[in-house]
Amino acid sequence: MIKRVERLRQVLQAQGLDAILVTRPENQRYLSGFTGGEAALLITAQKALLLTDFRYYEQVAEEAPHFELVKVEGRLKDILKAVLKNLGISSLGFESTHVPYSSYQEWRRAPRSTRWVPTKDTVEELRLTKDDAEIDTICRAIEIADGACDHIRQLLHVGMTEQQISWELEAYMRTHGAEAIAFTLIVGSGPNGAKPHAVVQDRQIAEGEPIVLDIGARVDGYHSDVTRTLCLGDPGPRLTEIYEIVLKAQLTAEQCAAPSMTGQELDAVARRVISDAGYGAQFGHSLGHGVGLAIHEGPAVSGRSPTVLQPGMVFTVEPGIYLPGWGGVRIEDTVLMTDHGIKVLTKTDKALKAR
Repeated sequence: MIKRVERLRQVLQAQGLDAILVTRPENQRYLSGFTGGEAALLITAQKALLLTDFRYYEQVAEEAPHFELVKVEGRLKDILKAVLKNLGISSLGFESTHVPYSSYQEWRRAPRSTRWVPTKDTVEELRLTKDDAEIDTICRAIEIADGACDHIRQLLHVGMTEQQISWELEAYMRTHGAEAIAFTLIVGSGPNGAKPHAVVQDRQIAEGEPIVLDIGARVDGYHSDVTRTLCLGDPGPRLTEIYEIVLKAQLTAEQCAAPSMTGQELDAVARRVISDAGYGAQFGHSLGHGVGLAIHEGPAVSGRSPTVLQPGMVFTVEPGIYLPGWGGVRIEDTVLMTDHGIKVLTKTDKALKAR
């Protein structure tokens, strides 16, 4: 944690800021280890303060021993006013995309001598590359999600509902080490699979149709994300064809990925495969996104992303084809960029037939 704070201080110096107020929970956890969420970090060139109320005093001592606790016994704006004045902070960065306008209006008057400077993704950019401990934790979350995928393959049967499948997946992950599911699980069977973010329904699965499963586990705050498309019985020629196109797009992207490529360039690799097969219009979302303390974070792997993919970045590769009224196919791995290309972290089977 200390190294992360020092990196942030270097950024503040480069930006000409005396301090930064960190209010996004994921950023607070990244910098301090504090998991309470209802707090604020104030980081200067010499000080690392954690402002929170009585509910979290003991938690701060346990989780963020390198931060100085500032007890909030009244209103945060009043404590901020006193702290900023005492420290002589003339320029204060704040996380503009996470601070409600009403809070900003209230805080910036405390005190008037402090100039509030909007910042964007200052801490998020530090989080783009993961250290070894973060990668190990993400791999633990992936292992649990992989296990859930393997587990559900053995349970699927005609007539099972999407809701039953979703519960079995969640129950497996929660009883095999996950502190929570990473997001609302997606189970899209038959025509529901044409919705990339399908809402689980009481629909019964049938033989020969695509079943899109998008799942993830959370371990020590870090997330995993994996999607597999399965079929019970004979998938038939159409589903087989579409599945092979999506699989080819994914494998091509994973094989071609290299450090120094941009997210836009990698997205184009997979998109070209699907477009050449005649389904370009049916692949409407980006190829992938970063995974870490947030289930969706940088780097973006999309047609509009100039981000250079660098060693240590963890992100998804998830092409798909979606046909309204019929269904969809998506295959997703979580991967790590290394000095030599991508390392696929997701291990669960990619076979279309459930068993």
